[in-house]
Amino acid sequence: MKDLFGTAILDYQTNNSPKAIITETTISDADAMEVSYLFRSFNEMPKLEQKALQLAKGKILDVGCGAGSHSLYLQEKGLEVTAIDISENAIKACRLRGLTTTRVENILDLEEKEKFDTILLLMNGTGIFGTLDQTSNYLQKLKRLLSPNGQILIDSSDIIYMFDEDEDGSKWIPADGYYGELIFTISYKNQKEAPFPWLYLDYTTLQNAAHANGLECELIIEGEHFDYLARLY
Repeated sequence: MKDLFGTAILDYQTNNSPKAIITETTISDADAMEVSYLFRSFNEMPKLEQKALQLAKGKILDVGCGAGSHSLYLQEKGLEVTAIDISENAIKACRLRGLTTTRVENILDLEEKEKFDTILLLMNGTGIFGTLDQTSNYLQKLKRLLSPNGQILIDSSDIIYMFDEDEDGSKWIPADGYYGELIFTISYKNQKEAPFPWLYLDYTTLQNAAHANGLECELIIEGEHFDYLARLY
């Protein structure tokens, strides 16, 4: 991995001529995202993210923290938060922003002797699962990291709306897998990252996966664009 996403974050933090990040998926054309969006304040966040931060309590783990905006808000509220990301550059930016507890780490490699009261996975938190087949592997890991009475706050979207309809209203969905399994490509400053899998889960599928792994699943709030926030415990 070239860590282009993290490079863009660090460029923005250090005023190193940041450019837009270009994303493309197997079902969507190239789209530009301004890096400044990742540095948004609480008031600029979608209601779904605001709700997750309001529900966060105790010792918190922010998985895939990116630029660290969620963790920074929680830290400023006096909460104990650990921010992790696989991107070394993103974590550098988080430290420059003032986050005190950060790690370059994959959630699957995190030692389980440390337990958390709240685990956050936001901005399509199911994305890191990659594929539907890997979902149980991640849910089991998250479950083992939870303290007694702990909670996982995770968001995603039902992207069924992105598929074309027949005349009878049925959708043209690929027959060779779950429709929420996408391949993402990221470009930044004329460099392209190797394609990687990214998973969007509809709520029913997440709920079924949670139950299959011994977790309860509660729908907290639905957004305006087929997105939702769920609580697993």
